[in-house]
Formats: sequence, structure tokens, C-alpha cells
Amino acid sequence: MNIDILIYPGFDELDAIAPFEVLQNAAKLGADFRVRLVASPTAETIVAAHGLAVACDALLGEGPRPDLLVVPGGGWIDGSAAGARAEVNRGVIPAELDEYHAAGVTLAAVCTGAMLLAAAKLLSGRPAITHHSAIPDLEAAGARLVRARVVDDGAIITAGGVTSGLDLALWIVERFASPAIALRIEENMEYERRGVVWRQPS
Repeated sequence: MNIDILIYPGFDELDAIAPFEVLQNAAKLGADFRVRLVASPTAETIVAAHGLAVACDALLGEGPRPDLLVVPGGGWIDGSAAGARAEVNRGVIPAELDEYHAAGVTLAAVCTGAMLLAAAKLLSGRPAITHHSAIPDLEAAGARLVRARVVDDGAIITAGGVTSGLDLALWIVERFASPAIALRIEENMEYERRGVVWRQPS
């Protein structure tokens, strides 16, 4: 399974790095995961919200199409010059997300990464969650709010604020690899999952 984690100027570090570590740990424990960091708009070093400089493996849309794409948030609530709100205004990432979704790629968003999905009109009428401060924006975009730590609608998975990226990634491991591997990662990272995962009733 190919998993890409998107980074862009002003992304929140923990939104991307926490899932990256969980998913790489899963691969080491036998999950069939190949994890990359992909960037937009440049292949050069990306500077995150708190100043972390990160090199990427490829540009968004470059190389094999992933089976799953993780979209972090950052910079939405305070309207930073760089971050999710700036990327919504630029329009490139929402357009890419729309194409990925149409191609059958599972999309997962951490925190205000959900607003990039919303800008692509992918959350209209769908159950979703985001950082608590962005909930009014999420609802205004037409999403059906579900107050859960992780909301899995099948093709789209969203998670609450910042640290919920750990729970999202552990849920991805459980759903696409095995609960046993997810439990081992929890034990190794000394992290206990919080809240609940809401799943679309079958």
C-alpha cells in the first residue's frame, strides 16, 4: 500500500510527523506500507508552522499514485500567511485532492487539513471533524459534523486537532494492516488512543 503524506509551507509539524512515525513503525512491524513525504508547491525544503525545515521525497502528484494520502492542517485558525488557508486560496492542493478522490485514492485529513478537503467540495454532506476552533468553518462548508476523535466515512477519514493525528494513523494501521500491529505501536510509543473512531454504518 502506497501512502503519501502531504507537506506544504506552514503545515503543522505534528499533523504530518506523528502519522509519518506511526506508519513507518507499522511498516517495520510487517505492514505492507510504503510511506513518502510529498510536497506542494516546490520540491525544495518546506518550512512548517513552527520553523521545522523538511525535505520531501517527491512533489504532490509525482511518481506512483498513492492508495492513501494524508493531509495535515496548520495556519487555518490564525490566518497565517502560510498554511492551510493560504493553500485554499492558492487552489492547487484542493484541485489535486479532487482528482485523487475521483481516482479512488483514500483521503485522510488531520486537524484543519479537513478544510483543504472542504475547499475541494469533498466534505459536502459527509460526516467529518476538524480542530474545534475550525468547526464553524467546516459546517459552513457543508460537512455533517460528527464529534469524534476520528471520523471514517470510508473513502475519506478526518481527525480532530493536532494530537489526533496519532489516533488517525493508528486507525489507518488497524484498518489497512491489523489491530495487532496497531497495538504493538501503541505499546512501543507509550501512547494510548483517545476518544472513539466513528465509522459510517454499513
